[in-house]
Amino acid sequence: MAVALAPGIGLGLARGNDSWAIATPEPLAVLAELSTGHAPRWVWWGRETTSLLAHAFVPIDRGWDILAVQSLLFGGGRRPVGEVWATLHDLPLDTLPRMGQMGLLDAPADEGDRGEPTMPDGHLRPEWIDGGFGQSPDRLAAWAALASEAAELQEQLLNQRPFPSRCLSTARSESAAELLCAEMSSSGLPVDEATAIDLIAEAAGPKPTSLAHEDEIRASRDERVFEKLEPRREVNLRNPADVKTLLERQGFDLPDTRAWRLEKLRETEPLIDALLTWRKSERIATTYGYTWLDEHVSDGRLRGAWSSSDGAAGRMTASAGLHNLPSVMRPIVCAEDGHVFIRSDLGQIEPRVLAAVSGDQPLIEATQGDDLYSPVAQRLGVTREIAKLAVLGAMYGATTGESAGALAGLTKTYPVAMALLEEAAESGKRSEDIFTSGGRRVRMGSDTKPNGNLDRAVSVAAARGRYARNALIQGAAAEFFKVWAITVRRRGRVLGAEVVLCLHDELLVHVPADRADEAARMVTEAIDEAAHYWSPQPDVRFVADVQIIRRWSEAK
Repeated sequence: MAVALAPGIGLGLARGNDSWAIATPEPLAVLAELSTGHAPRWVWWGRETTSLLAHAFVPIDRGWDILAVQSLLFGGGRRPVGEVWATLHDLPLDTLPRMGQMGLLDAPADEGDRGEPTMPDGHLRPEWIDGGFGQSPDRLAAWAALASEAAELQEQLLNQRPFPSRCLSTARSESAAELLCAEMSSSGLPVDEATAIDLIAEAAGPKPTSLAHEDEIRASRDERVFEKLEPRREVNLRNPADVKTLLERQGFDLPDTRAWRLEKLRETEPLIDALLTWRKSERIATTYGYTWLDEHVSDGRLRGAWSSSDGAAGRMTASAGLHNLPSVMRPIVCAEDGHVFIRSDLGQIEPRVLAAVSGDQPLIEATQGDDLYSPVAQRLGVTREIAKLAVLGAMYGATTGESAGALAGLTKTYPVAMALLEEAAESGKRSEDIFTSGGRRVRMGSDTKPNGNLDRAVSVAAARGRYARNALIQGAAAEFFKVWAITVRRRGRVLGAEVVLCLHDELLVHVPADRADEAARMVTEAIDEAAHYWSPQPDVRFVADVQIIRRWSEAK
């Protein structure tokens, strides 16, 4: 059932060739009632609708998000509604109309024409896309009818893919994940503002009262590095080239100033320690400082915009630093009074996903234990650490280092899994798009300007191959994670549980303290339910570390 909403106006509904208009000042209340009584799979265009649902706390679990499904079908980032419609109807994209666009020789459309959502050439009218669909209940019904048509065309395309039932399942879970993203964007992540201010002050100094005061604090921060120099001098610490030159003058001949390289010298060189400490303080001051706090934190919640797909392999992403919060700032993420967090982290998810999507029986057997790498190491006759590096190297395309010798053993012991990765790599090298097990297209670009440089062409192709083999697994892992997250969202509702953070393979659930034990069991059980729904191989075992904590920094 397709739906289009406009608060204060009404809602439009459509199914097949039928559409209805309902005039009501509270369309979300009507939709909630319909969802409770009939529980259809709702079809909507995109975030405009999910945001309304999230703000109104409408409990919908089954959906079809047209923009999310389009990204699944065609790869890349989200496309605007007009482009999606044009692509589904084989209309030329170079003739897409835009708001305010009118050629000198164009005749103005009469009001009767403007009452239709499509133009004579088949494109959607930009004024409808820009909110004109919500001017009346009848327009909402027409907009819902177009959404229904678009969803039918998408379903036809998914049915043409290999394993269409899996593709359809992915489309539905991606749509439910968009609902979860809208809810996390609206509700936010609980934080302790007082702790945030203390940590920012400790790293970046007091809150500036003026531009001059800000310059003074910045100079004081820089001075902690300059005072370690002999002789003392001032350089631009924010310019990597200047820092490299500074280190060379102090006797450190380094190829670059990356943190992992400097970290090796930290304990023995006071200058290096001061420089690394400065970098952390500078990052907090400039990225997670007082301005960040003022812009993104209100009512005890940190809010950023969440998306169910990063446009590449399909991982969930967020703005406002939610995906990159430094570990030193994690103490600010604190459950509200009377609540706790259920923190759960999937264990060894990538090799377990590889076992699931490849169907490699020996690797499936290795997933039965809590630690997958130990049985792999035993079969290869190497240490656990070497086995881990080899398995990860196979998925990331690493062929050098101490684990390189074990790669040949992997190919012999787990031939089906390794062949799947190699096939993806070869497709990537040829600039051929690959598809995850759930049907997501991952686009492979090509080097359009080799300029006759054979070495560069080979290097670029090899990089595409490494990306392809990793995207195949990362994309499938992202699909499994989202099925798990939306299962927790649905099952946790009766416990008052709220998913507040999805970080790669980690889930943070905010729940009343007196329901913590129930919620922890529910999160664990949801892994098996998600695996049953998602995994191509039912015998693959997925595991997670589940903890009950008050602050995110307490997680081990």
